[in-house]
Amino acid sequence: MNSKTTSQRAASILSLVLLLAGAGSYSQSANDPPAKTQIVFLGTGNPSANPDRMGPSVAIVVNGTPYIVDCGPGVVRRAAAAARLGVKGLEVTHLKTLFVTHLHSDHTLGYPDLIFSPWVLGRKEPLEVYGPSGIQAMTNHLLLAYKEDNDIRINGLEHANATGNKVNVHEIKPGVIYRDENVTVKAFLVKHGSWRQAYGYRFETSDRTIVISGDTAPAESIVENCNGCDVLIHEVYSQLGFKAAKEDWHKYLLSFHTSSRELSEVATKAKPKLLILYHQMWFGGSTDTEQGLLNEVRQGYAGKVVSAHDLEIY
Repeated sequence: MNSKTTSQRAASILSLVLLLAGAGSYSQSANDPPAKTQIVFLGTGNPSANPDRMGPSVAIVVNGTPYIVDCGPGVVRRAAAAARLGVKGLEVTHLKTLFVTHLHSDHTLGYPDLIFSPWVLGRKEPLEVYGPSGIQAMTNHLLLAYKEDNDIRINGLEHANATGNKVNVHEIKPGVIYRDENVTVKAFLVKHGSWRQAYGYRFETSDRTIVISGDTAPAESIVENCNGCDVLIHEVYSQLGFKAAKEDWHKYLLSFHTSSRELSEVATKAKPKLLILYHQMWFGGSTDTEQGLLNEVRQGYAGKVVSAHDLEIY
C-alpha cells in the first residue's frame, strides 16, 4: 500500500472533494431525515496505516438498532463520530451485535475495542458475535488477556457492571443465521484465498436488501445473493495497481481479492441498484487514484457506482 507525499495528499484531498460532490445524489447528509435502514461506513480501509480510512467496518442501522459487520481498527470511535453526526443508533453503548466476515487482523483488530469500550462506558448487555470457525478461540484469548483489567474495573473503585463485558459467540454455517423484528441476515461463503471460511452477508429489512462481500476473489455466491439487491458493498483493487505490483503479489491478489475489471463482471451479473466500493486497494503510486478506480469499474459496468469513505451514510 503506497505512502503519499504532501503534494500527493493535497491532490487526494481535492479528488475526495470532487468525489463527494459527485456522490451526493447517493449518500445521505446529516440533515436528511433518517431512513428506516441506513448504511454507515465506520471504516473503508485495508491493512495500510491510512489515517483517513479506519479498518473495515460497516454498520447497518435499522430503526435505530445497529448491526456491525467487521471490526477493524477505530471501530468504536468511528461509531461515536457517526452518533455525533446524527446517527443516534450508533451511540457507543448501543453496539451489541457483530457479524465477522473472516479472521484477518485488519477486520478484527477492533474486536477487543468493541467488547470492552462500550462496557467501560456503560453497556450492560453482552456482545453477540456471529462469525466463522475460530472466532470462539479468538474471543477466549481476548477475554483472558484482559482478565486483570476486568477484575480491577469490576471489583475496584470503578464499580463496573459484570455483564457488559461478556461475549456470546455463534460460530456459523451458510444460511440464515440471525433474525429479529428489524432484519434477517443470511451468511454465504466467498473465496478468500487460503481461508477455509470467509463469509459475505445479506441483510434483508423492510425497505432494503444489502449484500456485503467481505474480502473475496470473484464469487458466484455474490451474484446469487445480490440478484438485483438494493445495495452491493464490495471490495476491490485497481487494475492499474495490479500491473504495477510485483509478480508474487499478483498471485496473492488473484486468489484473495477482486479487481476493478472482475468487479464490473460480477456487478453486471448481480444487478444491484447501487454498487458501493469499500476496502479499496491501490498499489500503483501517485497515478493510482480513486477516480481512476471508479473509471476502471465503469468501463465494464453501466450501473450506479460510488466509492465509499469513512462516515458516509447511504
